[in-house]
Amino acid sequence: MAMQTNAKQSLAQRWESYQPSKSALVWACAATAVATMIVGFSWGGWVTGGTSLAQAKAAGDSARSELASVICIDKFNASPDKSAQLTALNAITDSYKRRLFVEAGGWATMPGQTSPDRRAAEGCAAALAA
Repeated sequence: MAMQTNAKQSLAQRWESYQPSKSALVWACAATAVATMIVGFSWGGWVTGGTSLAQAKAAGDSARSELASVICIDKFNASPDKSAQLTALNAITDSYKRRLFVEAGGWATMPGQTSPDRRAAEGCAAALAA
């Protein structure tokens, strides 16, 4: 038992007196940095600047088309011949032709624009046909 106590003391003494070299410290820091990046990009949700820019652009486009679809639906509902137009829209089975119908009616043309918004027309036709 006395031998184990001496071994523990010598291990503790060795631990306290350990002086790592500069190269060991540099390599330990480099390995820690690489491990942190691997964990961060794999499981931490980190992304590069290009990926975040693409995600932000996609989210903006989606939000813009959703808002334009709502405006299109409001314009359609405000038209005087709404019920006849809705009957004609529901008679069309092809989604492409429904979009063309909404574009031709002018409901998908946003204020300040001269041509209809394709994504707004698609969303508007889908919402009205549902």
